[in-house]
Amino acid sequence: MSDYPIQPITFEKVAVTKGFWAERLETNRRSTLPACLKKCEETGRIHNFEVAGGLKDGGFQGIFFNDSDVFKIVEGAAYTLTMKPDPELEAYVDDLIAKFAAAQEDDGYLYTARTIGDPKYNYPGQEGRWSHCRDGHELYNVGHMYEGAVAHYQATGKRNFLDVAIKSADLVCEIFGEGEGQRIDVPGHEEIEIGLVKLYRVTGDKKYLDQANFFLEMRGRKDKRKELYGDNRQDQQPVKDQKEAVGHAVRAGYMYAGMADVAALTGDREMIDAADGIWENITSKKLYITGGVGGSRDGEAYAGNYELPNRTAYNETCAAIANVLFNHRMFLLHGDAKYMDVVERTIYNGFLSGVSLQGDTYFYPNPLSSDGRTKFNHDAGAERSPWFGCSCCPSNIVRFVPSIPGYMYATKDDSLYVNLFATGIAEVEVGGQKVKLTQQTKYPWQGRIELTIEPEAESEFILRVRVPGWARGAVAPGGLYQESGDRGQESGPRASLVAGCDESNVPIDAASLENGYLVIKRKWAKGDTVVLDLPMDIRRVVCDEKVEANRGRVAFERGPLVYCAEGADHDGHALNLWVPDAAVLEAEQRDDLPGKPLALQGKAQAAVRDEDGSVTSHETDLTLIPYYAWCHRGPNEMRVWLPRDEDGVLV
Repeated sequence: MSDYPIQPITFEKVAVTKGFWAERLETNRRSTLPACLKKCEETGRIHNFEVAGGLKDGGFQGIFFNDSDVFKIVEGAAYTLTMKPDPELEAYVDDLIAKFAAAQEDDGYLYTARTIGDPKYNYPGQEGRWSHCRDGHELYNVGHMYEGAVAHYQATGKRNFLDVAIKSADLVCEIFGEGEGQRIDVPGHEEIEIGLVKLYRVTGDKKYLDQANFFLEMRGRKDKRKELYGDNRQDQQPVKDQKEAVGHAVRAGYMYAGMADVAALTGDREMIDAADGIWENITSKKLYITGGVGGSRDGEAYAGNYELPNRTAYNETCAAIANVLFNHRMFLLHGDAKYMDVVERTIYNGFLSGVSLQGDTYFYPNPLSSDGRTKFNHDAGAERSPWFGCSCCPSNIVRFVPSIPGYMYATKDDSLYVNLFATGIAEVEVGGQKVKLTQQTKYPWQGRIELTIEPEAESEFILRVRVPGWARGAVAPGGLYQESGDRGQESGPRASLVAGCDESNVPIDAASLENGYLVIKRKWAKGDTVVLDLPMDIRRVVCDEKVEANRGRVAFERGPLVYCAEGADHDGHALNLWVPDAAVLEAEQRDDLPGKPLALQGKAQAAVRDEDGSVTSHETDLTLIPYYAWCHRGPNEMRVWLPRDEDGVLV
């Protein structure tokens, strides 16, 4: 069985026990998950499975693709069960899976809208199964089911959900293909490709990998299909000819992740080149500083090259998740830290802003500027909402947060990769040796990361610790963003290796860094410790001049976090602020701000328009908070990119 060149350490083998992400995981467990399950009950999403399975009478409720939300939430519940035993939650999930099984038709088909067949409900594809692959979401729904089923199997060892998924996937493999009597078509909303690859990796059945490849290879094929679905569905040309990220950003991200999956697992050089080209296009021309993607609200899509508007940015929360999925797979394919740099940037900023600190309200889009009045969030206006008519984002959040431990570590042969930083314990196998890895850190607030290595027996292997690009003077891969000015502190990362009682310095320089990783090859013994000390100074960032929206503006970062100004800290105004290049900012613990973060404090200028129409400025106190924490004090003005002079201010 072929597999990724680099093996991820799966979520159930990693425990995050304390600190920033432990708190987010616990909030997801105690707040987000039960809130989402309750909403699924209230909105008829679970009712639909019961009716389709003959367990109760009634018609179809909601939107035709709502099955997918329940599958995603069960995936989140599966991850959550590895954090803390919860017999009540496990029983609830088993009951849901029984309803899935009841709703599944004898040949494996599972799509409650069609099975119920409510004559009062209209949806794409009523004419028959698979009759509207462009918009019907039959394949999208079951793709999420496959992901949830694999997660549930990995978390619990039970096959009840996995067997439902396999039965469905076998039907899909039977229906779609180039064989006699098979159907040549593709999903209008990609996702099933990811799910099929996960089924392949857990079952070893290659037909699922082949099926994922088929759906990719048939996109844009005028020679094979009567109708193409256009660039908003990434179906304008064959995938191996696509070099630019276009169309609906969530669909695109899922497809790019599927491409990276197939490229990594098959070694298809053309597919690898296509995935590489798309990644380069995104990171060098279409990636927001927050890691968000999808600048256009028209079609929830990627905009043109260097089109990165701030106030009208769409940056769907689901698109941020899809961007993480794509970049993690690119790391598994190539082993370069730059992909995990994008993962880190996205999870701390472009993704995390999508869910409140309390865990029960959500952003659908994530703009980088707001006037506090203009509605931008679906069903909610200018603040987070507890649910949406199309609630793909909350159900994606609830599965993604507890999956984050699965992005922290990876192995390849005799190498152990440390990619993300959070206090906890991982059980891994490297070079045939079982190793316990303990991490202690107060990241992202402090830069000290202490790794303790405990092999079962003394053994030699390579430890590869990611040194984030931001700690090496590279804001983000692709060159779209650059640091501006002197950091004012010692800027280089520092590391030391402690072996028993002997201590020796291990410098991080060009010779000891490989693809963004600090590389330490040695014979490891229990208790060996590596300490990485990252510079947590405040960084000014400017954008490529080709991005019109950010010309003459500056953004501020500290560690992996992007900061913003919010009106709640400035007498209700943030859009009139500008920051001179000479302004000095300092980090300060602020228990009075949302999430009790380290805020950036200093002086700025506030512009006002006088009665005669002229603009004047006066000095004012400046407070910047992490972008993910904005809008916890009601709708108000916010801005990430601050003007560097008076001319860029709106008053």
